Amino acid sequence: MKSILLYQNPALNMTKDNHRTRIRDDIRARLLTGQIGPGDRLIDHAIAAELGVSRMPVREALMQLVSEGYLTSTSRGFALPDLTPTQIAEVFTLRKLLEPHAAALAAQSLDAAALMTLTQALADLHQAADIAAFHRAAEAFRNTWAGALPNQALRETIQRYSAQIQTVRLATMKDPMARQTIASGLSALLGAFAARDALAAHDLMTRFIHQAEDSLHTQRAPQ
Repeated sequence: MKSILLYQNPALNMTKDNHRTRIRDDIRARLLTGQIGPGDRLIDHAIAAELGVSRMPVREALMQLVSEGYLTSTSRGFALPDLTPTQIAEVFTLRKLLEPHAAALAAQSLDAAALMTLTQALADLHQAADIAAFHRAAEAFRNTWAGALPNQALRETIQRYSAQIQTVRLATMKDPMARQTIASGLSALLGAFAARDALAAHDLMTRFIHQAEDSLHTQRAPQ
C-alpha cells in the first residue's frame, strides 16, 4: 500500500474545489510519469491526513481520475486498472489507430528543448539500474513527445489511456528481451523525431506497438 504526500506544506489556504483540482492534477502527473505502480494503493483518508484537509476533496479527486480511466476503485483503496485481456486488446487497438499519426505530428512539432528531454530520457533508460527506473525513463520519453502534440484533443486522448498502457508495460518489462525491444524502438523513434521525418515516425510507431503486443502475447502464452 502506498499513500502519497502531495505537498510539502499542507497548511494551504485553498477552497475545496482548488484542493480537488490540485490533488487530481498531482496524482495524474504521478500516474503519467510511472511514480504510481500496479502494487500501490491510494487511500483517501490517509492522503487527506497527510495534507491536513478533509477527506471529501481527496475522494472527489480520486473518483474523477476513476471516471477518466486513470484509476479504479477497490475495497482497499484506489489503484491502477487491472485490465482484462479484452480491455488490453482494446487499448492496443486505440494505440494502433492514434499513435502512429500522433508520432508523425510530433516529428513536425517537437522543438529543440523537447528533443533534448527525449535524449536525456533515452540515456536514463539505457542506464536504468532496475525495472522501476527503466519504466520511469520510458514514461518520460512518451510524455515528452505526446505532450508536444499541437492537437489538444489527440494529446488528451492519448494521455487518458496512459495508465492502462503502464499496467501492460510493467507486465512486459520483467523480460530482458522486452526491455531491449523498447530501448531499440525508442532509439529509432528519437532518430525520426530529430530528423523531423514524419513518415518514418509513423512507421516506427506502428512497428513499436505491434512489437509490444506480440511481446505481451508471448509472455502470456502457456509454457
